[in-house]
Amino acid sequence: MNIEAKLGLDVFKVDTEPHIVIKHEICQAKCQIRYCLNICPAELYTLDKQDEVQVNYEGCLECGACLMACEHEALTWQYPRAGYGVQYRFG
Repeated sequence: MNIEAKLGLDVFKVDTEPHIVIKHEICQAKCQIRYCLNICPAELYTLDKQDEVQVNYEGCLECGACLMACEHEALTWQYPRAGYGVQYRFG
């Protein structure tokens, strides 16, 4: 079973309250490389038409890679509230 098939078994219980928040004023002013766009294994980070980084927290694998890669501390990251987030299923 390949990684895509294994990840396809996971269940996401999406909270209305995001557990990842981008501080756009820091991101826009200081970040030139934007590691978050490439480090996220779920590819949740994108650029919008105004060249701002956006995150779709709903598919987060909760690995914390984005938090570690953000060298300017432009992310506020925490685990989702109890009962929400990813539920890993092994098949």
